[in-house]
Amino acid sequence: VQLVESGGGLVKPGGSLRLSCATSGFSLEERAVAWFRQAPGKEREDISCISMTGGPSYATDSIRGRFTISKYTANTTVALQINALKPEDTAVYYCAKTEQGRSCPLREYHYWGQGAQVTVSV
Repeated sequence: VQLVESGGGLVKPGGSLRLSCATSGFSLEERAVAWFRQAPGKEREDISCISMTGGPSYATDSIRGRFTISKYTANTTVALQINALKPEDTAVYYCAKTEQGRSCPLREYHYWGQGAQVTVSV
């Protein structure tokens, strides 16, 4: 199992970013994949999850309004679109999965990638 995040970078407040998670070793049609983030000195924060059937879920209403999760089964990619970025969105973003999880939310993670740094600053 591998998950590789990409698409991070430095963005100004109000901007948008699209993160990608390239997956291998399992099928997106059989497993759910989630995104979480971790800022320095802070706890892990769950963001979103997409089930094996494609149903999205979001951790909070405020996240639902600015984050969009999607998956592209053909190229085994899970994307996270982030709009109206705020400085408090600065964190390392990870995509992750459990061993067997098929629906959302995922309660724990067994696999995750190396992370993509997102920095929101002027």
